[in-house]
Amino acid sequence: MLYNGLKILVRIGIRIYYSEVKIRNKSLLAHNGPKIIIANHPNALMDAWLIGTISDEPIYYMTKASFFNNKLKMWFLRSLNMIPINRASEAKIDGVDNNSTLEECYQLLGEGKTLVIFPEGTSNMELLLRQLKSGTARIALEAERRNQGKLNLKVIPIGLMYTQGEKFRSSIMVNIGEGIHVTQYLEEYETNHTSAARKLTNKFREMLENVLITTQNKDQESLITSLTETLQSRYLHNAIGVESELSFMKKIRDRIELYSIEQPWKIEKIQKLLANLKWNIEKKAIKDDFLDRGLRSRMFVRQILMSIIALIIGFPLYIIGLIHNILPFKLTDTIILKSKMSKEYYAAIAILLGLLLYPLNYALFIYLFSTFLNVPYWAVILYGLSLPFLGIYSYYFARYLRHISYKIKYTFLVMNNRAMIIELKKKRKELFNLLFED
Repeated sequence: MLYNGLKILVRIGIRIYYSEVKIRNKSLLAHNGPKIIIANHPNALMDAWLIGTISDEPIYYMTKASFFNNKLKMWFLRSLNMIPINRASEAKIDGVDNNSTLEECYQLLGEGKTLVIFPEGTSNMELLLRQLKSGTARIALEAERRNQGKLNLKVIPIGLMYTQGEKFRSSIMVNIGEGIHVTQYLEEYETNHTSAARKLTNKFREMLENVLITTQNKDQESLITSLTETLQSRYLHNAIGVESELSFMKKIRDRIELYSIEQPWKIEKIQKLLANLKWNIEKKAIKDDFLDRGLRSRMFVRQILMSIIALIIGFPLYIIGLIHNILPFKLTDTIILKSKMSKEYYAAIAILLGLLLYPLNYALFIYLFSTFLNVPYWAVILYGLSLPFLGIYSYYFARYLRHISYKIKYTFLVMNNRAMIIELKKKRKELFNLLFED
């Protein structure tokens, strides 16, 4: 009951917090038998929640034991189908025995249930796929061995990719890959547990790499991320939506990997040109993709005038939305910053706080509205339903204000320093051509 109730609330929270959640190949999750879902682990609790909300049946998670450090947490997390396991790198938690945990996993799989494991072990918001622990392979192989290879266990990879996972209204891609059965490794497992587990773990890594955009190291990741941010453009490459954004990033990654092997000198040239372009763009405080727009200052002036009219018309609604939503927004922000948690926990904590603070905030306004204004019940209901939408509207209105301020700066630069803009356009085009030339 608790699991199903929280699943509904978390699904609502995720849909509000993220602007787009794109799920690819969900049909590949279908399997008439037990499953182990393996996934990368960039965004802590959010990763588990995401997989839980897209799975039609209840799932069970292997979770680090340090979360279960008191009886209340133990009861709550166990109610959410979380299974504690002590990690070698952390102190053991009283009441958690790894042998009992493994036995529970074998039993669940034997009953045809679904188990989620993050084989990287730790959570870091990065493209780099870290070394996989062999525990997942050992669980899969041992479960099949205990059932004489007739369990019909399937291991399915899921790639979780966030555009900016910690930020409100960013996007997510959930990429589900082809699963495998592990029985082909059973014969070797009977004679050499370590060798079979290692080979299967290598296979798991290959499966995850096929559903992710991965990098070889942190330097390469930094370069790819920076190139994507600088060259991505709604005006030129139609990079609208998480699928298009990640597709463009993958093209950049493929080019960088190719040049790293065949033309390493080109990597250095790309880095220098990118650094120079970014320095000039940041110095002038303009948006990168504005450089893909034309140089007709009259068109910009006309657009700005139309935008200002739209802002004037929409401003009263923005103020109303701001008044009704600013308190929980600021309070959530303050709590997260003061908690000093790593950014991998920001989104999950924000959703949990939001599910608590926003309804309380709205309930207070609804009470005041119905108490002090003589309005019918239907008006109170409409007012209450409008509050979350007003909050979203105010957020996007504030973003639009920032966009207009960038557009005004760019327009003045076009009018007063046209030569400089033309030079930046040339550098941007040079960088793009250098990166994608055949």
